Amino acid sequence: MKLSKKSWLFIALGMFLIALVGLGMVYSQQAGINNQLKEELIQAKSRLDSTQVEPLANKMVELEQQLDETAMQSEAAREKLSQPINSIIINDMLFSRAEAHSVNITEVSASVASEADLDGVPCLTFPLTARVEGELNNLIGFITELNGDLAPTALKSVDFEIPSPAGDKKPSMSLQILFHTYEGS
Repeated sequence: MKLSKKSWLFIALGMFLIALVGLGMVYSQQAGINNQLKEELIQAKSRLDSTQVEPLANKMVELEQQLDETAMQSEAAREKLSQPINSIIINDMLFSRAEAHSVNITEVSASVASEADLDGVPCLTFPLTARVEGELNNLIGFITELNGDLAPTALKSVDFEIPSPAGDKKPSMSLQILFHTYEGS
């Protein structure tokens, strides 16, 4: 079967129309996607324009200042904890406070240092126990001043013993104190 020139022309014209319709559909889809992307871009730009960068920059400066202050406080605390505490200084402090408050230290004992973690900071802990006798008001004044003076320590426990008024025994207390020293760099 032989096709005439007219038939070939109709076939070519049909293929051209099919291709033209196909290209028109693709162009139409592209235009729709393009319009949607333009709308999203406009919305993103308006959101970006409405976002105020100035307060965020101020907040960042404020947070950096807080970080610097915290770092300085941390360094000061580490320096304070890194100072070695020996038993002579501790005993001197205890006895001078006892003398100032008219109480008597009748017993002092210390244990071997152990490694500990103080709020995430590695340090050595030196436990100390003491027995103190005196009038009740003087004992309270002694322990209050001692607790205020010993910043790098933790007063673990205070046990008061108050004897009956008929006896000749004085009120006393037992102290357990933990001294911390920083051993890091």
